[in-house]
Amino acid sequence: MSTAVAAPVGRSGRPLVEMVIVLALSLGQSGVYSVLRIVERLTRDQPLNQQTASMNSSATPDRPWLDLAYQLANLAFPLVPVVLALYLLTQLPGRRAWPGDRIGLPANRRLGFDLTRPGSDLVRGFAIAAAIGIPGLGFYLLARQLGINATVEPANLAENWWTVPVYVLSAAMNGVLEEVLMLGYLFLRFSQWRPTSPAGLVAWLPILIGSALIRGSYHLYQGFGQFIGNVFMGLVFGLLFLRWKRTMPLVIAHTLINIAAFVGYALVAGRVSWL
Repeated sequence: MSTAVAAPVGRSGRPLVEMVIVLALSLGQSGVYSVLRIVERLTRDQPLNQQTASMNSSATPDRPWLDLAYQLANLAFPLVPVVLALYLLTQLPGRRAWPGDRIGLPANRRLGFDLTRPGSDLVRGFAIAAAIGIPGLGFYLLARQLGINATVEPANLAENWWTVPVYVLSAAMNGVLEEVLMLGYLFLRFSQWRPTSPAGLVAWLPILIGSALIRGSYHLYQGFGQFIGNVFMGLVFGLLFLRWKRTMPLVIAHTLINIAAFVGYALVAGRVSWL
C-alpha cells in the first residue's frame, strides 16, 4: 500500500501557476478591467481630466440598512484571495524563501503580517504614509492639470452613522489585500519558483518590477497619473519589503494613505475647489 506525498513547491512551475490563479481571482483581474476602463475613457469625446472616477459609492442610498449590508459584503469578499493565499502557503509551505524565513511558522507570520512588532511597525507605517501620501497628492493634482488623469472622487457614500467607519474599513481592506498579496505572497512564491533563493537586488528585479506594474495597472482606470504614481509606490514598497521582510508596516502605511484620501475627501469635498 502506497501513500501519496504532495510535491514540494519548487522549479516545477507549480508556484508560477499558483501565482497566476491567485492574481486572476483578485488584483490581476482588476488590472485587466482597469485597462479596458481606461480604453473606454480615452475613446470618449470628453477629455480625460474632465471625467470622474468614483470610489466607495452607495448602492441603495435611500435604504441605509441595505446599503450598509452591500458595503460590508464589498469589504469581505475581496479578502477571500488573501485567505486563499495564506491557505496555500500553509498547505504547501515550500522551502525557505530568504534568510530568516521559518517554515514552521504560520503563513501570516512568514509574511510579517502579524502584531509581533507593533511599535516599529506603527512608526514605519506613519513615516511611509507621510513620505508617499503628501507628494502623491501633489502628483495627482499635477497629472490632472496635464490632462492625463481623471478627477478621482474617493468617497461617495450617503451620510449615515456608519459612513466613516466603512471608509476606515475600506482603507484597511485595500491595504491588506494589496500588500499581503502583491508583496508578501508573490515575493515568497517567486523565491520558491527559482532554483535557489534570490541573492541580491538584481535577482529580485523581475518580481519587484512585475508587482509594481500590476499595482499600477489596477489603478489605471483613474488615469495615467495614478498608474505612474502607483508603480512608483509599488517599487518603494517592494524595496522596503525586501529590506524588512514584513508586510505589516506597509499595510499600515497603505491604510493610513487611504484613510486620509477617503475620510479627508469626505470632509472637505465641496469646500475647496482644487479637489
